Amino acid sequence: MHLHILGICGTFMGSLALLARELGHTVTGSDQNVYPPMSTQLEAAGIELMQGYAASHLQPHPDLVIVGNAMKRGIEAVEYMLNQGLPYVSGPQFLAQHVLQGKHVLAVAGTHGKTTTTTMLSWILDQAGLNPGFLIGGVPLGFSQSARLGGHYFVVEADEYDSAFFDKRSKFVHYQPRTAILNNLEFDHADIFDSLADIQRQFHHLVRIIPSEGRIILPSGTPALEAVLTMGCWTPVERTALQNDPTAGWQAELLAADGSHFAITHEGIWQGTVEWTMTGNHNVAN
Repeated sequence: MHLHILGICGTFMGSLALLARELGHTVTGSDQNVYPPMSTQLEAAGIELMQGYAASHLQPHPDLVIVGNAMKRGIEAVEYMLNQGLPYVSGPQFLAQHVLQGKHVLAVAGTHGKTTTTTMLSWILDQAGLNPGFLIGGVPLGFSQSARLGGHYFVVEADEYDSAFFDKRSKFVHYQPRTAILNNLEFDHADIFDSLADIQRQFHHLVRIIPSEGRIILPSGTPALEAVLTMGCWTPVERTALQNDPTAGWQAELLAADGSHFAITHEGIWQGTVEWTMTGNHNVAN
């Protein structure tokens, strides 16, 4: 199929374009701002990029238009797409239907640390020989691209922002994860959410679809996330903490004050140590 992506240089849509290309589709795309590093990796993958949102970019008609969530009514290409009756879909829905089916999806959600944690989780699974697929909201170190199909496991950076102008569900609801990592939760995206409670409701929509044989992983001592779970949770929950927290099964014991060296324990039993160039408790928590 010929797929055209509106808003292709966004971190999510650009990564989605790489997956569509890897699936064997012909992929073109347009964006108001075409710039590196996303434009560089897209062009290297043989994806044609166009500046702006002209109706002519959709001529001849593609088989499917994938619409980024930055698109709005009144944009020339959007109006042409609707007037011509072209088939269209949101990026998250395309990902769910064409990439994630049959895979064990690990979704990394939260206000902060999604990109970092998604990258680290993908790298760990890769080093373990599990050949994970992934979609990372940025061009990561350690991998040549921000997305790949991989094998049975798929790690996705899972955002609570809405999916498209015609689909106001949070992106992450489409992904139907089996494992959900909920890093933290604060008020964000004031352009579409009025309060923290609005965001918590979206996170509960995610919690409601995680299988009872799946897993939810979150840091202990996070009231906003604990409130989400009290709305109803049908999935086993594992909690993490930096150290000396009896409510957390997984703990990191700092061996260097700057977070560059720490031990990991599970239920009090040593599992291993980490020594890396990263610093800061936030990275240890991730």
